[in-house]
Amino acid sequence: MKFFIHIILLSVLLFQTALSGQKISDDSLMKLANREIYNNPDYAINIGKKLLQKENGLEKSIKIYLILSTAGIAKRNFDESLQYILKARELLQKTNDPKIHTSFLIAAAVQYQQMELFSKSLETLDEADEYLTKLPEDSYLRHFETARSYALRGMIYKSQSNPEIALQEFLIAIRNFEKVKEQEKTYFNQSIIYYNIGNCYLNLNQPDNAGTAFMKSMNLARLIKAKSLEAFALKGLAEMNKQKHQNQEALTLLIKAEELGREAGDLTLNEGIYMEMADNYLAMGNPDLYQVYSKKYFETKFKREQSELSSINHAIDVHNMETLKKSEKLASRYDYFMAGMMIIGFFILSIFSYFVMKIRKQNRKYQDEIKQLIRD
Repeated sequence: MKFFIHIILLSVLLFQTALSGQKISDDSLMKLANREIYNNPDYAINIGKKLLQKENGLEKSIKIYLILSTAGIAKRNFDESLQYILKARELLQKTNDPKIHTSFLIAAAVQYQQMELFSKSLETLDEADEYLTKLPEDSYLRHFETARSYALRGMIYKSQSNPEIALQEFLIAIRNFEKVKEQEKTYFNQSIIYYNIGNCYLNLNQPDNAGTAFMKSMNLARLIKAKSLEAFALKGLAEMNKQKHQNQEALTLLIKAEELGREAGDLTLNEGIYMEMADNYLAMGNPDLYQVYSKKYFETKFKREQSELSSINHAIDVHNMETLKKSEKLASRYDYFMAGMMIIGFFILSIFSYFVMKIRKQNRKYQDEIKQLIRD
């Protein structure tokens, strides 16, 4: 009997432990998804989808959709990313919290920047800045999102061949990230920024400064075991070596980058690696391997462009729907305005007619009285 009681107690204890573990697991799953965005975006998306199945909270649901959107961008599936952004925006209408609005708008701006809709991205960042001013001045979120905003502006300027302006924006972003007390939370973003700083220096023909920036990017990526970001940094170092005509050293780095980036399935990363490998093999007089990697480059580029085209078409459809809704709203307001003006006009005309009739009646009365006086 005692043995049976012990079994029951042990079962209850294990059941409670399992429930407690499940609760802890649920609380930590979002952190895990965030960590896996760049290493294994498909895994991050699976976690996010499971969380959504049991999540009813508004704020947390929006955050999960933003994780899903970022993971979609990491694997360059822009259409999937856009779908999650749109779902987050639907929920956003139910809250006025400036923190949630700021994070959402900057995530949306990232989406537009990745799709190369730069004016739309900048417009969204300007909107985000309005909410940023409503956040506490020395808060973590204000420093973090301000840094992301400047970083994104820098990426846009870099894409528009303005490396000097881009560098200014990136350095402001770094300064804001350094104000965040828990700096390990910013390593992902800082790694990305230093990679872009390195590219700016390459465009300005300053390979040594570029190399320093790429090394910082790689070291930060290694601290958080972000293989995809490390691969980007290695690709940057390879480009620096290519500028110095050190083609074999460049190829060694690119081969390692290709291995690191294989799990992430980042089309932009792979496209860049294949292009660099083809260039270096050509420079070394190896036409066979040049053909192999040139073919891989064009195939990957085609896949990326198709993904971008699909998402851009979807974005255009969404924009057209929004424009139509705004037009209908304006038309409805115009109709109400015209109806109101007609009612007011009718009211004024009625009053005017009333006074005209009254004055005429009084005039007739005076005329009758004058006639009566004349007769008398």
